[in-house]
Amino acid sequence: MTDSLLRLYPAGYREAYGREILDVHRELTIDLSFPARLRADADLVAHALRVRLGLDSASAGGRFFAITAPFALAVAAAYAGIQLMRWYAGIAISPGSTRSHLATVDFRQALNILLLATIAIGAILTLTRRRPSGRFLTITALLAYAAQWTATPALYADGPYEALAATLTATTLLACPPDLAITGVDGRRLAMAAGFMAAIAWFPIALVETRAFVISTDYGAWPLLTLAITGIALALYARPAGLRMLAATAAASPLFLAHAYATGVLQIVR
Repeated sequence: MTDSLLRLYPAGYREAYGREILDVHRELTIDLSFPARLRADADLVAHALRVRLGLDSASAGGRFFAITAPFALAVAAAYAGIQLMRWYAGIAISPGSTRSHLATVDFRQALNILLLATIAIGAILTLTRRRPSGRFLTITALLAYAAQWTATPALYADGPYEALAATLTATTLLACPPDLAITGVDGRRLAMAAGFMAAIAWFPIALVETRAFVISTDYGAWPLLTLAITGIALALYARPAGLRMLAATAAASPLFLAHAYATGVLQIVR
């Protein structure tokens, strides 16, 4: 079985490291249960695909997505937080009791809320490095959130843009090598910068939604503007790698772009 999985690696890589990979894999899985061995085999397949696609930790592509991942997580957390705050404000501010409004929530709406909450929680856990399962939770919830559009498009804005953005964000997180996901001093700094950006992107909208802040501008553009300013600031700080930093924040932006379109800021497709 392992020999066949080894063929997934490119020929040159297999010739150089195949025997070492085989020995390590056999040593790690010799006493594992069947489910644990399946997971180890899945990890081997994932690594082989990363090497073949140029997305392993030694490649430029893998390092690029390692920079992108903290911002993709932060954007996902802020986007989910904005959507949850909008739902909460609709219940808290509208006439009638909270209980009566909650009673009208059907299964699809409840699932949508649960997925948004999971995205936010998973992203925060990953950024703060509290739980290794946070990345898996975020990716799974993003893909489920995107898939829900096919069954309940009425829960989303006009068009499939939010579902596509969620899929792109999940793909970005999957492209980041797990061993480079928010590790080291630079990774922690990027995670802190990304988390700070997410808080700034979310907080003014949360205040407006709950009527705690009456001064209103075009807040649909605010999250995207916050990410753009963060990218520019980091690009200036990280010279000569500034362009790569700017490209990384741009790659993390789909959910904020979808939010801007849904709020009428980017009606360029119509």
